Amino acid sequence: MLFVLRDITKTYGKITALSQLSVTVPTGAVGLLGPNGAGKTTLIRTLLGLVTIDSGAGEVLGLDLLTRRLDIRQAVGFVSEDECLFPNLSGVEFIAYAGELCGMPRSEALQRAHEVLNYVALGEARYRPVESYSSGMKQRLKLAAALVHDPRLLILDEPTNGMDPAGRDEMLELARDLAHGKEMSLLFSSHLLPDVEHVCDHVLVLGCGRLLIQGQIQELKNLHDHCYEVEVKVDARSFARRLGEAGCTMREQDHSLIVGLPPGQSLELLWKLAAACGEQIRCLRPQKSTLEEVFLKALEEDHHAETTN
Repeated sequence: MLFVLRDITKTYGKITALSQLSVTVPTGAVGLLGPNGAGKTTLIRTLLGLVTIDSGAGEVLGLDLLTRRLDIRQAVGFVSEDECLFPNLSGVEFIAYAGELCGMPRSEALQRAHEVLNYVALGEARYRPVESYSSGMKQRLKLAAALVHDPRLLILDEPTNGMDPAGRDEMLELARDLAHGKEMSLLFSSHLLPDVEHVCDHVLVLGCGRLLIQGQIQELKNLHDHCYEVEVKVDARSFARRLGEAGCTMREQDHSLIVGLPPGQSLELLWKLAAACGEQIRCLRPQKSTLEEVFLKALEEDHHAETTN
């Protein structure tokens, strides 16, 4: 397992950032989602041992969360959302220093620095001072620093925040290659759902410091029960009237109808209704959720639960 948390609570004065959070997360590429104030940053800091929790226990990469903080940090790479570069250092000096902070000998850290700078396409800029780098280059430099000690887990906190489209694409492709080409486990925290979906296979959604939903993205984007996307050949309005009379729910989407079947009915109903009005069904496929729908539904259900309790 990547990490296991049991009843983790963390408060800042009167604010509860994590509330009895329990979660078991498998290895692989994992997305971390949630609105502002959901507890994402506190969760990351907890995993890194950068904050002291109020109560609870857990393990990261099999290492005890409370007693082996340094070991965890030596096994994890972290790409912070914040600027964390040292001015007046060249790119290669900065990366080598990051390696030495992880306990690597100077010569090994320097050799590894050249390797990871080539990987993130900064080889030609390795001797330039880091303050001269563009925003996208700085993000890739932070990624190189997180990779220099070959971590077992890489945590990325809003890695594409503020980047232009080209830089964003470069960072996403690097993250995807690490996860699926190099088989490195990632925890990818972002408010951009397409970024998470491009890189990750598994997702966690937090809200008010609690776990709202988790699972494989493709499984969470499951088929809507008895809900289908339907296109007909000639007159969708006539067909829609028949659907309404039969108790179906529907809404228009582009050139299709999203049709919900009444309880107890099967797909046979759609074919019968089409035949009854002399219509021909050109396309019929189950409707799938998007990751955005999964996310919004989890937040909506959590809000409803809070207001009814």
